[in-house]
Amino acid sequence: MKLRTKILVAAMLMALPTLTCVAQEAMAAISTEQSSDVATKLVLSREQCIEIALQDNPTIKVADMEVKRVDYSKKEVIAGLFPAIDFSLAYQRAIELQTINMSMGGQDMSIKMGSDNTWNLGFTATMPIVAPQLWKSISMSDTQILANVEAARASRLDLIDQVNQAYYGLLLAEASYNVLKQNYDNAKVNADLIQKKFDVGTASEYDVLRSSVQVKNVEPELLQAEIGIKQAKLLLKILMGMDAAVEIEANTTLKEMQQDMYGYVMGVERDLSQNTDLRTLDIQTKQLKQNVAMKKLAWVPTIGAQFNLAWSSISNGPVFKNINLHPYSNVALSVAVPIFSGGSKLFGLKQAQVQYNEMKLHRENLVRSLNMQVDLALDNINKEIKQIETSAEGVRQAEKAHSIMQKSFEIGAATYLDLRDSELANTASQLAYYQAIYNYLCSTSKLDTLLGKEDTLNIYKKATTEK
Repeated sequence: MKLRTKILVAAMLMALPTLTCVAQEAMAAISTEQSSDVATKLVLSREQCIEIALQDNPTIKVADMEVKRVDYSKKEVIAGLFPAIDFSLAYQRAIELQTINMSMGGQDMSIKMGSDNTWNLGFTATMPIVAPQLWKSISMSDTQILANVEAARASRLDLIDQVNQAYYGLLLAEASYNVLKQNYDNAKVNADLIQKKFDVGTASEYDVLRSSVQVKNVEPELLQAEIGIKQAKLLLKILMGMDAAVEIEANTTLKEMQQDMYGYVMGVERDLSQNTDLRTLDIQTKQLKQNVAMKKLAWVPTIGAQFNLAWSSISNGPVFKNINLHPYSNVALSVAVPIFSGGSKLFGLKQAQVQYNEMKLHRENLVRSLNMQVDLALDNINKEIKQIETSAEGVRQAEKAHSIMQKSFEIGAATYLDLRDSELANTASQLAYYQAIYNYLCSTSKLDTLLGKEDTLNIYKKATTEK
């Protein structure tokens, strides 16, 4: 029985959620209490922990910045529809002018051609008139924004799941500590009782030693449970971006959370429309469909316009002498008609069509996989509910048995070994009970994440309603 208890304790301490993301900036306190040493203590609900974590978590900030980056990328594409104006200035100095030799009237003559200085400056404006691929790239940019928004939403859902499990881990650590503390207190009481019996000659020295050893054996377990609470709080503070020195405390217990859990399964809707993987794949499918349309536009002619306004000057002698700028201007219209590219455009289109069809098949497989995951999750949750009910009944029976054994021991009708076995059984049943509640809560959190269910606070509603 003792070995079983230690195994349960170790399992629950190892069940604390794993750290996957780190927050850096501290948050303002939501609910504060002042202790005797004037240190700040935050008494937080699960919802408050989620709210704090989502405000300054670096992963969330990066995801939001990616949305902004892609939005700027779209604006960059739109800017290509407007005229582009460039200014140019050029100067050319002749090192040696070209000389032409010629004969006139029987006389040989040498004439230098050109000018020493040539100045050119002007403005050039270009603008696309018919640019189908450029127009299509704008809608593709909109789709990319949707992809980044969904990625940001997925990051939020993942963080909420992490905070949920960290919070439940803290509740489990505290519940485990309370159980082990009660076990420790009972061991001390029994040790004192046996010592008194020994003093009056109704107990052996062996019983005294064994009861004393039992107290010492429980102390490491109790210490480990204390460490488990500190580790659970540290993990939660890291996720929330809080300083390690800030004291936090949960405003509820596992037993209190059990009261509201039985209606969960009945209220679950098997709606996969909010699943982040499915939404992301649908967006990717849309991108591939747009890519097919883009490839088809490779055969469409493009038309552009250009306007030039310039000034020029030529002169001989010093650089800045006799500069007389003469204006000139022109307007041009260009038409580019694709005729032949060796088949590269056609094969590129075929490739895009194959990728689009592949993605549709991937979606079918994903839907089947998600339905299977939901079924398994619901089965596990139902099993965990039954496990909670079984464990709760085990706790009631173990407590009753221990109470009977305690009275029997006090009157000398039971041995210390019998009493200790009942205490270990009682401790093991309580630890198993709290472990079952913890498993259930973590499973529901993971199912909510799988279904893409938004938190009741709707903290990231803005991200999901953007483009």
